[in-house]
Amino acid sequence: MKIKWQDYIEERKEVMMGKPVFKGTRLTVEHILKELGTGMSREEVLAGYPQITSEHLQAALLYSAAVIGMDETIYV
Repeated sequence: MKIKWQDYIEERKEVMMGKPVFKGTRLTVEHILKELGTGMSREEVLAGYPQITSEHLQAALLYSAAVIGMDETIYV
């Protein structure tokens, strides 16, 4: 199933200081990506955060790829 990350992730100034969160939650995309990056399995993440689904995890990966693909230099 092809998904769009925009259907699952939002940025609102009044929620988590504008960091990207999963829609309807205060759970940041950054936090979930860190959990995955430190070795937590997808199943462990989903069990630990029942408010998100496998599609949310896929959206987080797509979002991170989109951000990395931006034509913007972050290192000088």
